[in-house]
Amino acid sequence: MNESLHPLTPHHLPLFITAPGDIDILMVVMGIVLLMAVLFVGNIYLQLHSLPERMAHKSKKLQFEIVAVLCLLALFTHNHLFWIAGLLLALIDLPDFIAPLRSIAASVQKIAGIPPDADPTEPPETTDAATPVSDKTADGEAKEQGHA
Repeated sequence: MNESLHPLTPHHLPLFITAPGDIDILMVVMGIVLLMAVLFVGNIYLQLHSLPERMAHKSKKLQFEIVAVLCLLALFTHNHLFWIAGLLLALIDLPDFIAPLRSIAASVQKIAGIPPDADPTEPPETTDAATPVSDKTADGEAKEQGHA
C-alpha cells in the first residue's frame, strides 16, 4: 500500500499528526496525563476533606467522633457547613464538665457516709482470695493467716 501524501499537503508535518491507522502518541500521552491529574486532584481533595478529622485525632480531642461524622456528612452531601463545623470543633477545646461533677458526687457521698462509687476511668482492683496472706514473725518464720 502506497502512502503518498496529497499534493496540497505541506511536506513538513508536525510530529503529532499521524497517518491513518497509526497510533496517536499525543492522545495516549494526554490520556495518561489526564488520568494522573484526576488522581492527584482527587487525592488533594480527600486530604483536605479529612483535615479536621486528622487535627482532632492528633490532639486527642474528646469530640473526635463528632468531627469525624461531620467530615463524612460534608463529603457525601457536599454541604460545606458540616465541614466548617467539623473544623471549628477540631480547633476548639471543649471544657471538661465530667471531672468536676464526679468530684462533687464523690464529696456528697462521703458527707452522707455512703462508700464512693468506683471511678470508671481507673481499672478495678483485683483481690485474689485463693492466695493466703502471710506475716513474718520475730524469728523470721512465715505464719499463714486465715487458716485454722
